[in-house]
Amino acid sequence: MRVAVLSGGRSSEHDVSLASGEGVAAGLAEGGHDVVRVTLRRDGTWVCAGEQLALAPGRGLLGADVAFPVLHGPFGEDGTVQGLLELLDVPYVGSGVLASAVCLDKVVAKDLMAQAQIAQVDYAGIRAARWHAERDAVLEQVAQLGLPVFVKPARLGSSVGIAKVVVAEQLGAALDAAFAHDPNVIVEAMSSGIEVECSVLGSARDARASEPGEIVIAADWYDYAAKYQPGGMQLRVPAQISDGARERLQAMAVDAFRRFDCAGLARADFFVEDDRVLLNELNTMPGFTPTSVYAKLWAASGLPYAQLVGRLCELALERFELERSYRF
Repeated sequence: MRVAVLSGGRSSEHDVSLASGEGVAAGLAEGGHDVVRVTLRRDGTWVCAGEQLALAPGRGLLGADVAFPVLHGPFGEDGTVQGLLELLDVPYVGSGVLASAVCLDKVVAKDLMAQAQIAQVDYAGIRAARWHAERDAVLEQVAQLGLPVFVKPARLGSSVGIAKVVVAEQLGAALDAAFAHDPNVIVEAMSSGIEVECSVLGSARDARASEPGEIVIAADWYDYAAKYQPGGMQLRVPAQISDGARERLQAMAVDAFRRFDCAGLARADFFVEDDRVLLNELNTMPGFTPTSVYAKLWAASGLPYAQLVGRLCELALERFELERSYRF
């Protein structure tokens, strides 16, 4: 199979995406696939083998059977590149336009989770216009969450732009810093539970959950350094949670995957407070770096890396054929 691996992109997660792309390309090559590397530069241009690409709707992408967009954050994981690949008529790994956009926006995703009565931490979504016009009212609203809280750009991952706020005097500066990354910001109450992640693989019809893994860190919280520096975190598999919590967590991961109409893959992030399981978010294109959790959980569940990335390409082709069977 000829696979175009897309990495880089315009977001602040550019470097993480490049590292993920290296991992995916190596895994596909190990599985015997023909890999074509496409780099999305920070200025938005697409480059392959040193040449800038010109893309034509309906004309595919470099003769690839499938595209693997290992892109994180805005301009890649948010439905934009997925929409472009739809117009190019190329099968691609991962969720479609709507699921990608919804899951990347933490405020929208949490609002939908609240409507579905999915257990989660308390939160507040803040828009930049309101913050600049009503700072005191926003601070009063956020105070209802208590302390500590986490202040996050709504549409970034990899812990970019996130601050843990432990005293009220730090909140204004943390919001200003988050708004420098995104006009939408979310403030989340801190959970007392342990962080547990679960990988989901498949389609809405046959999605299955991996063995959950517990995130063990020496740092105060799971920040960028803990995620990507060697030794920054330890993944404990299986997670040290009760059998009942494990079953509920896996069921919640698959249920959320289906509710958001995800495809191919997602990583579900949870807090587990004794036997109470709280879903924090779904990541539709989790990292594939050497320290990333998604593939490690599948390896611990009996699916090696090379087989995993190959299966994701097969799922992309299956979804492509299924969607082309509808008239729309």
